[in-house]
Amino acid sequence: MKEVMTISVIILLITVVGCSSGGNQSTDEFITVDVTKRYPKKELILQDCMDVEYIPLETNDDFLTQGRVLAISKDYIVVRNRWNDGDIFFFDQTTGKGLKKINHRGAGPGEYTDIHGFVMDEDMDEIYVHDMANFGRILVYDLDGKFKRSFRYREGSTYGYLHNFDRENLICYDTFFEWRNIHQHPLLLISKQDGSVTKEIQIPYENKISTGLNVTIRDMTILYAASRFPITCYSDGFTLTLSSSDTIYRYQPDHTMTPLIVRTPSIQSMGKPRAFLYPWILTDRYYFMETVKNKYDITTKNLQSIDLLYDRQKNAIFEYKVYNNDYAEKQLISFSSSNTTISPRPLNDEIASWQVLGAYQLVEDYEKGKLKGRLKEIASKLDKEDNPVLMLIKYKNK
Repeated sequence: MKEVMTISVIILLITVVGCSSGGNQSTDEFITVDVTKRYPKKELILQDCMDVEYIPLETNDDFLTQGRVLAISKDYIVVRNRWNDGDIFFFDQTTGKGLKKINHRGAGPGEYTDIHGFVMDEDMDEIYVHDMANFGRILVYDLDGKFKRSFRYREGSTYGYLHNFDRENLICYDTFFEWRNIHQHPLLLISKQDGSVTKEIQIPYENKISTGLNVTIRDMTILYAASRFPITCYSDGFTLTLSSSDTIYRYQPDHTMTPLIVRTPSIQSMGKPRAFLYPWILTDRYYFMETVKNKYDITTKNLQSIDLLYDRQKNAIFEYKVYNNDYAEKQLISFSSSNTTISPRPLNDEIASWQVLGAYQLVEDYEKGKLKGRLKEIASKLDKEDNPVLMLIKYKNK
């Protein structure tokens, strides 16, 4: 089996490199990225490449939240608090009006200990709450919070990065893949009814490559992981990234899997510190990506990373910065994991990302004349104690 997978990787890389132009990218179907190369700089205005909407979340005694986003659907914005109180708030996706709140936190049947992940399926009138406590389980409720069923992980696995795949399945990643030798393929489709594995998505790789790095700081050893989101939404399907593979794939609802991005040099041959490549947001014009090294940066107090951008029109790769034009002065944002206030994870085929804007900061920025346009108008009506404003970053022409 190992020999077959190795041959598959070699054939794929020969095919892609053989089509490449200038060593950076190949055709409209594939691009190749040298993770060791320094690329020219590029600046973008967010509103030039994405549509931006601001949704102030209604504030009242029953709906007080810091706005940690769980899901955004065609009808709902679903958020929780930062602390583990079990509340799940539903707001109207268009107006931000508070609609309902559910809470099933507890230790009894049909109750969750914490909310580690969340998936909404409006077509099936179901929500899936991922609770890692007590050996891990997923609890299923209807949209009004009525408990329906629950199921546990595959034995020897811990699920993470859950998404809605189709009417019958969730797609997820076994986060214990790098640390255990039990299962060979971590990307899975699991049944929404009983959690059974309906399909192992097999991405070719030679050996498991760990993304972890032990860093000792003041006599304390901390484990950092260079891994990022292995599953992100892309058009009508997903991108799938396995740290042990050189190829990032596009995976579609009919189970077609095609190479999308190939990194070079090969992760299997790369010496330490290794550099990993992860896609974030992919639009018709731009691919926003990030390289992460297994090397600690004492300045940022995190692993070294670089934001990369592939411009499909110019057929070129850049290191990029993006600025929000709704501020009077340049307001830098990032789609990568280095920015803790913005989510780089695409939610669906309409919403690419979001940012939670605290009311206190917006009021302060308004008073100092730092805001423009719609954001200025919203901030002028806020109280510092209000719920946050959610900035929705949408794909253009969706």
